[in-house]
Amino acid sequence: MRAGFPDFRLGSVLATSFTATLTERRGNAVERIPTPQRLVDWLAVNGLAVDSCTAAQLDLARELRESIHVAATAAAIQDALPASAVQVINDCSIQSRAAAILTPEGKRQWRLSSDSCVEDALGVIAADAVSIIAGERDGRLALCASPTCQAAFFDTSQSRTRKWCDMNTCGNRQKKARFNANQRKRSRSAE
Repeated sequence: MRAGFPDFRLGSVLATSFTATLTERRGNAVERIPTPQRLVDWLAVNGLAVDSCTAAQLDLARELRESIHVAATAAAIQDALPASAVQVINDCSIQSRAAAILTPEGKRQWRLSSDSCVEDALGVIAADAVSIIAGERDGRLALCASPTCQAAFFDTSQSRTRKWCDMNTCGNRQKKARFNANQRKRSRSAE
């Protein structure tokens, strides 16, 4: 990754990985795509390579990201989907010129044409969001149990009881806090 920027949080679900480009939403927020070039980098890492990105396209990407986050959060708590978020997701999905292709392994993969732009890549992300928010995929939307994170994530665990968006960050942080609190409690009771 480029020096001076926080690492990307990568996951197996494109739409929720995209919403994770803004983390710690309820704490000290961390923006992982602060520049147009950083969005180009994120898209490339996720198989949606484009040549360039303008400031206006970055703004559109952030609008889509927040719309997906709001809609996924509503779906996770079984609330009504906000109409404005649905409109942004649908508009991005409709405007895309990407194609789904079948790999030799029988998996779906998205392909952008050689002259594709950021909007085409965003359309793929929007289409992925539609499939998870509509409940078409095996799994469930959930919210991270970390009080500073609350990220929407797609839980595909067998029991569908995952608590953290990322065990290596939020889950580990919560386990460490619980451990330290227990250590303080033990040291006070030993006195």
